[in-house]
Amino acid sequence: MVAVSARPVPLREPVPIRRITPADLRFALREGFSDFKQMRGDIWIIAIIYPLFSLAVAFASLGGVPLVLFFPMAAGLSLLGPLVAAGFYELARRRELGLEASWEHFFDVLKSPSIGAIIGVAALMLAIFGGWVWVAGAIHDAFLGNVPPPSVGAFLGQLFGTAQGWEMMIVGDAVGLVFAIAVLTLTWVSMPMLVDKPVGGGTAIVTSARAVMANPLMALRWGLTVAVLLVLGAIPAFIGLAVVLPWLGYATWHLYTRIVDRSALPAAE
Repeated sequence: MVAVSARPVPLREPVPIRRITPADLRFALREGFSDFKQMRGDIWIIAIIYPLFSLAVAFASLGGVPLVLFFPMAAGLSLLGPLVAAGFYELARRRELGLEASWEHFFDVLKSPSIGAIIGVAALMLAIFGGWVWVAGAIHDAFLGNVPPPSVGAFLGQLFGTAQGWEMMIVGDAVGLVFAIAVLTLTWVSMPMLVDKPVGGGTAIVTSARAVMANPLMALRWGLTVAVLLVLGAIPAFIGLAVVLPWLGYATWHLYTRIVDRSALPAAE
């Protein structure tokens, strides 16, 4: 019998990982939307935080950051999705256990025995986001020079009206894909696991990487699904993310429960 612990517990054996199928992805999305419908009245205030944060970053990038970094920053916000969704993992966990799951519990993740590991993974994700923005700026300078465009129209003209602009977008998209795969590998099940059980950050990250390696096609399919939904949610001035983000957060929780054998993990209090 696994002992209850208030602190992260080192594991002697690797956490068992299950192979999943497209049916599991559909199950996760269906159950995630069911959670959203059940809890949307309690969490709509929380759900709007991410869109407002996105808009703030957008305006800041236009006013205080070079225009050329606006699109990389907007696109890179998806790299922070697993961090923002941590509260939704907690709500889904509570609903699964039959506990009260009101919006106040969104921040209960801050009381988690694994909060140190969660902060560590969060710092890693922020570092990856910063690295992506820096690399995107370097790619722009390599293809279009480091002279800021005088206007939005001029910038769009450079992007879509020159061969260098198209080459830059192709290279930028390819590099961005590498960053996205890295984040997916690091966080696919690690963040839900840290919210769910008292484990260390290293254990959670290694388990997430093993889950991706055991299910490469399903991980790719899930990543593409998330990307499409985030784009659709971001089109109307990011407001659609008020629905998409909690839905994906809940769905990711249910996918985690399908991938990871939680019986092998230490019990939470």
